[in-house]
Amino acid sequence: MKPNDLRKVSADELRKKQAEFTQELFNLKFQLHTGRLENTSKLKSLRKDIARINTILTESKAEGATK
Repeated sequence: MKPNDLRKVSADELRKKQAEFTQELFNLKFQLHTGRLENTSKLKSLRKDIARINTILTESKAEGATK
C-alpha cells in the first residue's frame, strides 16, 4: 500500500489493517517454516506495510499532540 492512500484512512481502520497484516505475517512465517510458502517476497512487503502503518499512526499522534 502507498503511504498517501494510508493517510486518507482513519486511525481505527489503520489499527484494524495493522492487526490483519500482523496475523497474515504470522501465518506466512508459519508456512515458511513448514516448507509450504512459495512466494517469500510477500513476507517483506507485509513487514514494510506494517512499518508504514506504524509510521503514519505515530505521525498522526504527534500532530494531535502539537495542536
